[in-house]
Amino acid sequence: MAFHVLVPMNDSVMATKALEFALETYTDAEFTVLNVIGVPSWYMGSATGLVLSGDLPETARSQAESVFEAAREVASKHDIEITTIIDVGNPSRAITKRATDFDIVVIGGHERELSSRLLIGNVAATVTRQSPVPVTVVG
Repeated sequence: MAFHVLVPMNDSVMATKALEFALETYTDAEFTVLNVIGVPSWYMGSATGLVLSGDLPETARSQAESVFEAAREVASKHDIEITTIIDVGNPSRAITKRATDFDIVVIGGHERELSSRLLIGNVAATVTRQSPVPVTVVG
């Protein structure tokens, strides 16, 4: 069974650096790029609290596809194909939930000042604390 790496991505430079690091470090692995679309609470379905990917606004789907296209370009430089997944909801929760199916998560950090991180927190820090598998934060 192949080593499987989850790389959560958005359109940030740090996310791209995380993918590059993963591709260079885990050369024989399988890679999945996850884009989590945060949805405002008013958009969540009242009956289930879930939004199905087929219900996503076209702009959200287009943004995710743009992230995936950039990820494919990076991966192609390493002659590696990637799998892509769109999730909807809280990014930290979605990544942590998906992580159970992978061997490691490689995620981009944020270039924030310490005081800002302490007050605001960030997805990478939350995933690091809650992930059931090892997490590498690329900063």
